[in-house]
Amino acid sequence: MTSPDMCPDTPVPADPAAPDFVVVDVETACSRVSSICQIGIVGFRQGREVFSYETLVDPRDEFSPFNVGIHGITASDVIGAPCYGEIHAAVADHLGGRITVAHSWFDKGALAAACRVSERPMIETRWLDSVRVAKQAWPQLPSHRLNVLASFLGLEHRHHDALSDARAAGMVILRAIEETGMDLEGWMATPSRTRPKAPVAATSGPLAGQRVAVLGEARDGPLAQWAAAAGARIVGSVGTTTTMLAVATKHPYGRWVEASPPYRKALELREAGRPIEIVTESMLRARLKGPA
Repeated sequence: MTSPDMCPDTPVPADPAAPDFVVVDVETACSRVSSICQIGIVGFRQGREVFSYETLVDPRDEFSPFNVGIHGITASDVIGAPCYGEIHAAVADHLGGRITVAHSWFDKGALAAACRVSERPMIETRWLDSVRVAKQAWPQLPSHRLNVLASFLGLEHRHHDALSDARAAGMVILRAIEETGMDLEGWMATPSRTRPKAPVAATSGPLAGQRVAVLGEARDGPLAQWAAAAGARIVGSVGTTTTMLAVATKHPYGRWVEASPPYRKALELREAGRPIEIVTESMLRARLKGPA
């Protein structure tokens, strides 16, 4: 799935002028973030695309049905494809020493994990999270998932295809620059908004002793406030001590929830025998007969 004139294990020459920024997106074969099975990279200069690079990757790992259901890539699709170690030089050539955009830090973490597993050096680059940019450029949107942004901005987009996702994330950056008037270096220098503080748990209540992670709204949002008032301790992420993952009602309990890292982590913990429950807000309120 590389471009006809591109060899996956050889750095691909871009335009003579270096790109202003590059965008990377990866798909993974299973819950291990090192299991990259597809990677897409797109370079942008002066508001236009100047190169693209895409290849399937043999992750040397299992393909879980869950992940295959998201991106459609199977073990048979990567037969004969290079492993990450074989394309590391190409990836490093595109990303090294540049501004690299990724839609959330998942791709950054996946590349770092793949480097460790394949015993390749870490790629030195300056990272920019397009989710953060989108949240500050269009705070009115209820979600800043890439497919939602692509629809809002009128972009052609095939979700969970690495090259299409990389291209769409790059366009998010360009449109945000147009929308706000803030240039690329301005976005690099702009700090993330202060993370909201979780509400303090009540000393008693029906959720006393529960450690609750909230999915679908900020951890100081209405659901978190209500759960804390019922005695729950609100935690920032799903971990081994989390006892409940609560999904906010304002977001439909659908595919996007099941594809989210907190949901997947909760499933993994539950399968490992941890006592973690996954509930919707409406289920939880009904159970505790809380306010509608």
